Amino acid sequence: MTELGNILKEARETRGLSLDELQSITKIQKRYLLGIEEGNYSMMPGKFYVRAFIKQYAEAVGLDPEQLFEQHKNEIPSTYNEELPDQLSRVQSRKSISPDTSKILDLLPKILIGVFIIGAIALVWYLIVQNAGDGAEQPANTDKSKPNIEETQDIVDDSADEGTGEEDGAAEDEEEPAEEEETEPDTPAQELTVASNSGSNTVYELKGADSFVIKIVSLGQTWVGLSNGSKSIFQETLVKGKNESRTEDLSNETKAVINIGRAPDTEIYVNDQKLEYAISPDKDMTQVITINFVK
Repeated sequence: MTELGNILKEARETRGLSLDELQSITKIQKRYLLGIEEGNYSMMPGKFYVRAFIKQYAEAVGLDPEQLFEQHKNEIPSTYNEELPDQLSRVQSRKSISPDTSKILDLLPKILIGVFIIGAIALVWYLIVQNAGDGAEQPANTDKSKPNIEETQDIVDDSADEGTGEEDGAAEDEEEPAEEEETEPDTPAQELTVASNSGSNTVYELKGADSFVIKIVSLGQTWVGLSNGSKSIFQETLVKGKNESRTEDLSNETKAVINIGRAPDTEIYVNDQKLEYAISPDKDMTQVITINFVK
């Protein structure tokens, strides 16, 4: 067994995970997990997968994979690094500008000039039509001896509006003001805030709540452990479509400690409020969530 394999195995056993449970979390076959612990990399499906499997194993047991790679780079086969440049060189060799693209770039200035000319012609035509329309309008009534019919009608309408306005104002004064409805003060909502976080551990505080109900839901397959800080309540692998959720009422407790084996597939609800991870599940797959209930 290599030093790296021994470190990974001890971390797995510290978390109380068997190889079967680790296989369910990482989706890596048990024989490959055992091969990593024993340092038997020749049994892997390909040398390129050695680093990927070790990284997924380390994340599942709460270790930093990049730090492990740096400390034990002599134990890991180096050929996986040789495959990537060869693949990248093939991709880069294909990146060239096609003849069709070159032709389009040559035609682009001509296209822009044509659009500009068409726009200028359209603007000139619009101005000509606008000026012709203004000249065709009829002159206003210049005979001051004859009253303008439209002006007379406007005067009559204004007089009628003034009369109506006075009546409406009198009617509004007679209306009694509506009584203001009494509103009850809003009940303060619960507060679930992050108190601190370190590594893969995050501490939350629950305030303004009368109850403390924890619900854990699996979106796929995940291992979860729940305790009150000193006593284990349950440890179980939750599977979607089978036993995909677990609810516990901890209203008589002051703390809940949740150990999560696969955070991307795990949702936590506190009194039906969804807990937002302070540490992204994509960055840290295994997390320990502690919730202090401040009554």
